[in-house]
Amino acid sequence: MRALIQRVSEARVTVDGETVGQTGPGLLILICAMAGDTMTEADKLAAKIAKLRIFEDDAGKMNLSLRDTGGGALVVSQFTLAADTSRGNRPGFSTAAPPVEGQRLFEHFSDRMRDEGIDTARGRFGADMRVALVNDGPVTIWMDTAG
Repeated sequence: MRALIQRVSEARVTVDGETVGQTGPGLLILICAMAGDTMTEADKLAAKIAKLRIFEDDAGKMNLSLRDTGGGALVVSQFTLAADTSRGNRPGFSTAAPPVEGQRLFEHFSDRMRDEGIDTARGRFGADMRVALVNDGPVTIWMDTAG
């Protein structure tokens, strides 16, 4: 699985003008299931993100996790993280999981974040979404369970 994690002051996702998910201070997690991914990758990634120490402590050092801060997460499916731009000018997405499997893993990942004790909201899989965020830092981290 691939994830692009952004530390945020706030984030929300809307579909057709309706807010379907939002969070205050915490993380916006753009997530993509790749072909061949399993629930095991989703479990490991959720556990890693929940414990990732990217929030500042009282001394101003990135030393606290999402669990430590009590922050929330907004999880948004984004198959374009699978983009292959190695040939031509039009990206290919054949390495992304098929939609049915991608949705299953997206929902499983979101559920695992909740199981980690994180207040978790999510976007709507497959929808044309609008994501608004206030990036905090900015802190943006790329994670990939492959390799």
